Amino acid sequence: MLDLNVSNLEFECGTDEAGRGCLAGPVTAAAVILPLDFSNEILNDSKQLSHTKRNLLKPIIETQAVSFGVAHIFPKKIDSINILNASILAMHKAISKLEKVAFISVDGNRFKAFKKIPHQTVIKGDGKYQNIAAASVLAKTYRDAYMDKIHEEFPMYNWKQNKGYPTKEHRAAIRKYGTTKYHRLSFRLLEE
Repeated sequence: MLDLNVSNLEFECGTDEAGRGCLAGPVTAAAVILPLDFSNEILNDSKQLSHTKRNLLKPIIETQAVSFGVAHIFPKKIDSINILNASILAMHKAISKLEKVAFISVDGNRFKAFKKIPHQTVIKGDGKYQNIAAASVLAKTYRDAYMDKIHEEFPMYNWKQNKGYPTKEHRAAIRKYGTTKYHRLSFRLLEE
C-alpha cells in the first residue's frame, strides 16, 4: 500500500505526466488532491496497472478527490519549448485548476516553482505516494482517450494501439505516410 502523500498536509497535490517519450500527441499532466482518509488497494503507478484497472480507478479518483485537474500541451508548443519545459507547463496548468494547494509533490526530479507553493520532487513518486499515483492514472487515461480520438482521423499510425510511442509500426507509418499535425517535429522520428 502506498503512502498517502509526502507532507501529511491536508491540501497536498500530487502531479505527474504521461506521454513524454511519444513521437505524436500531447504531453498530458494531472494534479490530484486526495482526502486524508483516502485509501485504495489497487492504486499504483499507472505503468504498473492494466488498461482495465486504470479505467476502473479513473472515476474513483475523480469522485473521491478533493479536487483534480488535467492539462494537455500539444506538439507545436512542445517543439517550441522542449519536452521537459512542456511537461512542467502541463503540470502547472493542471495544478492551476485545483481550488486550494498547500504543497506540491512531483513525480520525477525536475520542476519549476509554482506560485511560491512549496514543492518536492520524488523519483518514482508514482510508485510511492497515492496522490502522485492518482495523478499518473488520470494523466494516462486522459491522454489515451485523446490518442484514441485522433486515431480515427489517422488510423494508419495505429495510435489506438501505440498511443504515439515510437514503436516499429509507428516509425514505419511515418516513413510511408510522412508526419501529421499531431507529430512532434523536434523529435527524431525515424531513428531505430
